Amino acid sequence: MRQLFAIASLLFLSACASQPQLRGTVDLGLIIERASGHVTLVNTTTKSAYARIEGLGDLSHASAVYSRDGRYAFIFGRDGGLTKIDLLEARIVKRVIQAGNAIGGSISQDGRIVVAQNYTPGGIKAFDAETLELLAEVPAEYAPGQFSKVVGLGDAQGGKFAYALFEGGEIWVTDFSNPRQPKTQRFPAGSQPYDGLVTPDGRYFMTGLYGEDGVALLDLWQPEKGSKKILSGYGRGEEKLPVYKMPHLRGWAMAQGQAWLPAIGRHEVLVADGKTWQEVGRVKVKGQPVFVMARPDGRQVWVNFSFPDYSEIQVIDTLSGQVVKTLSPGRAVLHMEFTPRGEHVWVSSRDDNKVVIYDTATFEKIGEIAAQAPSGIFFASRAARIGL
Repeated sequence: MRQLFAIASLLFLSACASQPQLRGTVDLGLIIERASGHVTLVNTTTKSAYARIEGLGDLSHASAVYSRDGRYAFIFGRDGGLTKIDLLEARIVKRVIQAGNAIGGSISQDGRIVVAQNYTPGGIKAFDAETLELLAEVPAEYAPGQFSKVVGLGDAQGGKFAYALFEGGEIWVTDFSNPRQPKTQRFPAGSQPYDGLVTPDGRYFMTGLYGEDGVALLDLWQPEKGSKKILSGYGRGEEKLPVYKMPHLRGWAMAQGQAWLPAIGRHEVLVADGKTWQEVGRVKVKGQPVFVMARPDGRQVWVNFSFPDYSEIQVIDTLSGQVVKTLSPGRAVLHMEFTPRGEHVWVSSRDDNKVVIYDTATFEKIGEIAAQAPSGIFFASRAARIGL
């Protein structure tokens, strides 16, 4: 009996050792290592890395979304790879190559459909989130035989996705309520929409315009009213500076009832009223903004810059509308991500191979994680937010 008990105990301990460590998924996230095809999995409470996964292909412009429970991350690679990762077991569940050149994606409100946006071939593809089975494809054919790159894809309510066509100059909204028979509406946008966002309440889709000053806006609750142009005169009569890196609108810079947006080719952050969408202010910053990201409580907006100012970050206080802090986290700051309640922010420094962690109240550096050429940082708390 003693021998049987000893054997049973050993088997039990062995089984326990093989089980993944218990973790709360809201604690977790990942860092894209853009040059090596790896992602580093991290715990935001302990401010540490707990695993590193290889074999994700070209991550030079990669992004991630999460399943509703936060357990699975879906990584969209530049090479058209779509990879499903289990954060608890720290492994690749499945990987498919779905396009020749892709840049980002999204997940439906109910978590059942993952949609990739593609440059080549231009269009979007919808996949079953459980199996990564292809469900439907919507080619971005804006004129007979002419296909556009798709940018700015964001999820909205009711299985709908909004996105923009760069060459086509349009906003499309595709309804995947019936995943195998999607229906698409088309709206004019303007010259060369380059990125977009769905506002945190899911009501508006906004896409910045590279070919002209302004932003195209569509009310997703009332699409029958059509799209309109806002902030159309912010650079009128002034020569733009050379643009070294496209700005991004994915920072969710909606704070204090206002939208905070990067001005293309200018050293400014634009501020618009969140109801009327009229310009209400501008903030002069050190360089050309790339990401303009609001802390979750809306009190601060953090800004990083394109070359040659891409080793610094500036913090804007949204009450005063003034820059209150300039930080130098390292060489080539590419992305920032706030912890769920905003007490900390993680900043990637690509050329110093590290992610730096700051306290957002004191601006003190409180941690650092090694990563090879890090770029995007994506926390699992995104699973609970629309448009991310």
